[in-house]
Amino acid sequence: MKKRVVILIAVLTVFALIASGCGAAPADDAENSTPPEDLQTFTIEELAAYDGKDGNKAYIAVGGLVYDVTDVKVWAGGAHHGFTAGADQTEALDSKAPHGANMLNGIPVVGKLEE
Repeated sequence: MKKRVVILIAVLTVFALIASGCGAAPADDAENSTPPEDLQTFTIEELAAYDGKDGNKAYIAVGGLVYDVTDVKVWAGGAHHGFTAGADQTEALDSKAPHGANMLNGIPVVGKLEE
C-alpha cells in the first residue's frame, strides 16, 4: 500500500510539473523572428526616448532587434535589476545577465536598431 501511495505522489508531481511548464523549452515565437522590412528602424538616440519613465513606453534593443518591454512586470518603470530601458542591452545580456536572450520569447518586436 505504501509503495502505491509513493508512486501515485510521484506521478501527480510529474503531471503538476508538466502542467506548470517547469523545464519546458521556450517556444519559438514568430514575434521574435527577423522583423519585416516595414518595422521601424531606431537610432540609439531615438531608442533612448523609450525609457519607461513618465508614461513613456519601455523598449530595449538586443541583437539588433527592438523589444517592447512596457508590459513586462520585471521591467516596471523602465528598469530591471540595474539595466535600463531605452538602451541597447546586447552586451549586458551577454556578459552580466543570469539568463540568455531566450527570455525575450513572447516579447513583441517593434523594430530594429540602426547599425
